[in-house]
Amino acid sequence: MDGRQWRSTIAAAQAGDRRALDELVEGWLPLVYNIVGRALNGHADVDDVVQETMLRAVDNLDTLRDPDSFRSWLVAIAMRQIRDRARRRTADQLDDADALGAADFAELTVLRLQLEGQRKEVAEAVRWLDDEDRQLLSLWWLEVAGELSRRELAAAVGISRQHAAVRVQRMKARLETARGIVRALDSSCSDLGRVTARWSGRPDSVWRKRIARHIRGCSRCDGHGRPGEVVVPAERLLVGLALVPVPVGFTLSLAFGGKTAVAATAVTASVGWSAKMLGILSKPAVAMTAGATIVAGGAYVVTKPPEDRPPQAAPTTLSTARVPAASTPRAPAPSRSSSPSPSPSPSASPSPSRTKEKDLYGSVVDAVDEAPDPDTPPAALPRRPESGVTSSGGARTVMNHRGDNVTFTGEGYVLVRWQISPQYRPGNLVMPAWTGLKGKLFHVASGGGRRMDDPTSADGRTSGMGGPDIGYTVLPDGTQQMWQNEYFYLDGTVTLTQNERGADYGITVAPSTWDTVTGDITYGPDRGARRYGLVRDDGKDSAPVPQYVTRERPEDAATVGQRSEV
Repeated sequence: MDGRQWRSTIAAAQAGDRRALDELVEGWLPLVYNIVGRALNGHADVDDVVQETMLRAVDNLDTLRDPDSFRSWLVAIAMRQIRDRARRRTADQLDDADALGAADFAELTVLRLQLEGQRKEVAEAVRWLDDEDRQLLSLWWLEVAGELSRRELAAAVGISRQHAAVRVQRMKARLETARGIVRALDSSCSDLGRVTARWSGRPDSVWRKRIARHIRGCSRCDGHGRPGEVVVPAERLLVGLALVPVPVGFTLSLAFGGKTAVAATAVTASVGWSAKMLGILSKPAVAMTAGATIVAGGAYVVTKPPEDRPPQAAPTTLSTARVPAASTPRAPAPSRSSSPSPSPSPSASPSPSRTKEKDLYGSVVDAVDEAPDPDTPPAALPRRPESGVTSSGGARTVMNHRGDNVTFTGEGYVLVRWQISPQYRPGNLVMPAWTGLKGKLFHVASGGGRRMDDPTSADGRTSGMGGPDIGYTVLPDGTQQMWQNEYFYLDGTVTLTQNERGADYGITVAPSTWDTVTGDITYGPDRGARRYGLVRDDGKDSAPVPQYVTRERPEDAATVGQRSEV
């Protein structure tokens, strides 16, 4: 995208041509969206920063003296807004809730550009970079893709070209370290599995250092690539890549003075963060065709035909909508030994008809259990056969949105690690469901050093399920209180689907081992955990099964009954 090709459009927009201004915003929105989205790594603030960037650009367009420098000028505005946002976050001392959407831009990059192999690896490695490196990478990525020049990169960062070269080299070195982490996590190194047993699945600087330290001392993880594979430099992988399309569901609304108002949106939803509509279109609109521009009294809406939707399941509006205040529980803080006051699940459905008695095994625990004493070591975990479990999502998969799913196949243990976020969106929680089961599935242990209703504040009023100041995440009536880590044993194949609707949560899922499970649940309070774990497996076919499991494949996994018989 060359700013010089837009000279006449820019000049017309500066002269007050509303149509030219609309064309300018529509044409340059993808570049700004890519810079901000990658710099913020898909954080929910992407919408606001893009909005503010485009608003400032349009409102100050008449101050631009040289139309040929429009691109450099626009990129510099975007970077200033990114840095201003970083300063505001530091001043406000925001907590970990701000990182909940951190994986989304990497996932969107992989999905929309259909990246595979080492290109996919580079996109995923971005998650492990610090904010400053991601800001620089957002520009360098576009430089090697041919969208920016080095002069524009340096100007946007506010440094000389020589200094920019040094900064880029340092950032590339850290990116290569992050690529090594991505490769290692996708390997079968049992030692690394033990190192990361208590990892939440969300990249951060502490775990980057721990995993990098392991890689440096591990002959299996310290290779430059997989057997027979040559690791290609990142710049060669990114050359010629297109911009990530502005995702459907993204909304941009600009209103300033009495000059004009511009809005761009695509009708269907596929993004992990919710767009914020800041303007209201009140005048009648006339739709020309699907994919055409709809003009509506100072606004345009760019639509997208339904057949262009990406094949991957997308979150619905319910999965990104904030729970109305009237439905947000404000009950007393839950005690350590019980769940918050339960309320019916919004997706509850009658249990399917009972299958033949001879086909049944295990039992569904129908009495909510109390937390054991923190200092009580767990019973011995029976050792079941392990030929290995494969996952359609790779070595470790983070599922943050309704419809995300992973299929496990084999004989062995599976980890489901919980991240509940009442501070982001409290309310009724819809549990994930196991569907299409062939074989047997048991709930064998709970660990991670804490139950999610253990207190997390000094006064004991707030737990992982919420508190009086942020609201509560409420489990369906009769649902077992989850621990940080829940372990299951599979002999066959089954699909686990994230059914987020209402309360916000994410789960990290991965194949595991008996050794890892045992090491987790026996890691007691004297070694930094809040409590020992809990063994649920009796080693027989009468061991507990998950509460939400079925051999059927319903269209909506959230309709799986709590007492499905398997």
